[in-house]
Amino acid sequence: MLWLYNFGITLYSLLLRTASLFNPKAKLFVSGRENIYITIQNQINAADKHIWFHFASLGEFEQGRPVLEQLKAEAAGRKIIVTFFSPSGYEVRKDYPLADGVFYLPLDTHKNAKRLIKLINPEIAVFTKYEFWYHYFKVLKEKNIPLFIISGIFRPQQLFFKWYGGFYRSILKDVTHFFVQNEQSVELLKSVGLTNVSLSGDTRFDRVAENAKSPRSLPLISNFCGSAKVCIAGSTWPEDEALLRMLIDKHRDWKFIIAPHEIGAAHIQQIMKLIPDAVRYTALKEKRPDAGKEDMGDERDNYADRSVLLVDNIGMLSAIYQYADIAYIGGGFGAGIHNTLEAAAFGLPVIFGPRYEKFQEAKDLIGLGAAISINSEAELSAAFNKLQKDAGAGDISSSYVNAKTGSTRQIVAMLEDYI
Repeated sequence: MLWLYNFGITLYSLLLRTASLFNPKAKLFVSGRENIYITIQNQINAADKHIWFHFASLGEFEQGRPVLEQLKAEAAGRKIIVTFFSPSGYEVRKDYPLADGVFYLPLDTHKNAKRLIKLINPEIAVFTKYEFWYHYFKVLKEKNIPLFIISGIFRPQQLFFKWYGGFYRSILKDVTHFFVQNEQSVELLKSVGLTNVSLSGDTRFDRVAENAKSPRSLPLISNFCGSAKVCIAGSTWPEDEALLRMLIDKHRDWKFIIAPHEIGAAHIQQIMKLIPDAVRYTALKEKRPDAGKEDMGDERDNYADRSVLLVDNIGMLSAIYQYADIAYIGGGFGAGIHNTLEAAAFGLPVIFGPRYEKFQEAKDLIGLGAAISINSEAELSAAFNKLQKDAGAGDISSSYVNAKTGSTRQIVAMLEDYI
C-alpha cells in the first residue's frame, strides 16, 4: 500500500506543477516550496530545539492558535516553528510574530520528512484536526519526537475505520496522544485499539470567546451600520450570494455586510454585478498610494446611504461580527460551511446551507434553536424572519460557546510535560 501512497504524492506534485501554469493558488503552492530548505537554513538555527506546529490552512491555524500562544507564554524562551500545507494559510500568516519561522510544508516523501525534521529540530510536534502524513509521522516516531493531534475529530466514514484501512490506521499509531472534540471520536479510536486519547473539546471555542471579549474597533464598519439592524454574511460563495440578493431586496430597512471567502478580482466583480448598489470596503478607506488617479470620493461620501457593504480584503471578519444582529455563514452549498463559532461567540443566531454534517457545533446550535439550515430562497426568508423575532437565540449562541471553553488549558498542561 505504501507504494500506492508514494505514487499518489508524486502524481499530486505533477498535477500541481501543471496547474501552476494557469491557477494562481497552485502557483503559490509550487513557488512557495522552491528552495524551501535553503530558506529554512537561512532563517533558523538547526542546533536550536523548536516546538513545531503544523496547520493545513488558515482555519486550522485559528483553531490551534490558542494552544500555540499559551504555550509560547508559558514555555519561556522556547522557539516555535509553524508550517502550512495551503497557500491560504501561509500567505496570510507568514509574518506571524510569535513564530521564529513560518514555512510551507514540503510534500510528504521520506526524503522530505527526514530533511525537514532535521532542519527544524522539533522537541514536540503539534498537528491540528485533520493532517495525517505517513512519512512525517514515521520519521517523528523513529526519532522519538512526541507527536500530538489537537482538536481532532473522526467519523466512521474515514478510511481509518474501514476493513481495508490498515495502512491508514498505521499512521494513527505513530501519534503520541490525541486530543479530540467529541465522544464519537474517542470511541472510534478505541475501536482500532488506540486508547491514548483525551476528550478535550475544540480549541476554537477558546479562540472565539477571547476574540469576542475584546474585538478590535472598526470605525468605518460602525459608521456604515449606524443604528440599523445588520446581517453579516461571512465566507460566502456564489451560491450563497445569489440567495442573499433576494434577502437584500426584501429587507431594505436592514444593512447587509458580505465578506466573501474568495476576494479575487473576478469574484468581487461578480458580486458587484449581482448587487450593483453595494459599496466596497476599500472605497470607504482613504485613497491608497497604489490607487492611481481613481476617484473614490463619491463612494466614500455617500456610503452611509448604502444598504450593502462588500468586504474586499482579508482578516476583518472575526471582528466585523460585533456589529451584527444575524449572521449568514457561507459554504453550505459547497464542500461545507465555514466558521460558525466566530459569529456565535458574539451572541448571533446563524443561518447556513445544507452541508453542515461534519461540524458538531453547527448541529449543536441547530438543536438548541440558535441556528437554522436552509436549502432555498423560501427557506432563507423564513429563517431570517424567524430569527429576527427570536430575542433569545443570540443569548443561546453565546452561552453555548462560553460553556465549551477550557480545551486549551487541558492540552497545554500535557504538552508542558514533554517540553
